[in-house]
Amino acid sequence: MNDIDDTQAPLLEHLVELRRRMLLCVVTVFVAFGVCYGFAENIFAFLVQPLLAAGQDKVIFTQLFEAFFVRVKVAFFAAMMISFPVLAIQLWRFVAPGLYRTEKRALLPFLLATPVLFTMGAALAYYVTIPVALHFLLGFEGNFGGIQQEALPSVGNYLSFIMQFLFAFGISFLLPVLLMLLERAGIVTRKQLIGARRYAIVAAFGISAVLTPPDIGSQFLLAIPMILLYELALIGIWFTERKRAKEAETEAGAAA
Repeated sequence: MNDIDDTQAPLLEHLVELRRRMLLCVVTVFVAFGVCYGFAENIFAFLVQPLLAAGQDKVIFTQLFEAFFVRVKVAFFAAMMISFPVLAIQLWRFVAPGLYRTEKRALLPFLLATPVLFTMGAALAYYVTIPVALHFLLGFEGNFGGIQQEALPSVGNYLSFIMQFLFAFGISFLLPVLLMLLERAGIVTRKQLIGARRYAIVAAFGISAVLTPPDIGSQFLLAIPMILLYELALIGIWFTERKRAKEAETEAGAAA
């Protein structure tokens, strides 16, 4: 029974620690949501700028509760963005005590690079890709088959449209982090990734075809950065391999 109690105690401590950190994360998100809900109109005014720049100055809502839920979604979207540093820190503080010093040094740069790369991808979507996509999609206004077509996007559909772009580009820009973590874990090697380059290019264009409107410009604006990020990951893996090799040589020399 003593052995059982000894093995149970650390597990209970970990569960208590996990509950405490999860509760802190939930409270952080709720507080951020309350603040962002008060500024939901200002946040949406920022998100709607590409639509205004494309010449569309009107959105509608076709369901009574649609406008309210748009405010809620905007506030939650902004709250998650604001809360991410706190969530990442809590995750790190929960995981870090169980890692060796070398593992901490290996994972910390990836954790720090994640919000930077996500922001870069979302910025590319907001300032470049979304305006191109809107210009293409709104270009179908006018006479078609003898009837006048007018774009009247609903506020909910537009929000879903722009959030899809922001998340798709942001997550796509995390490709180097994912590949370098897989290599660090020993799941893939740099040689295997080099051999799979042609498949990665095809996959990049396939993903961009699914996530962007059916115009070549928008697809290239996502596919090309993904291919460049794949190459960037290969370069990063090459540097980390060299660093690990030098550290192994130093340790071997010190042991001799």
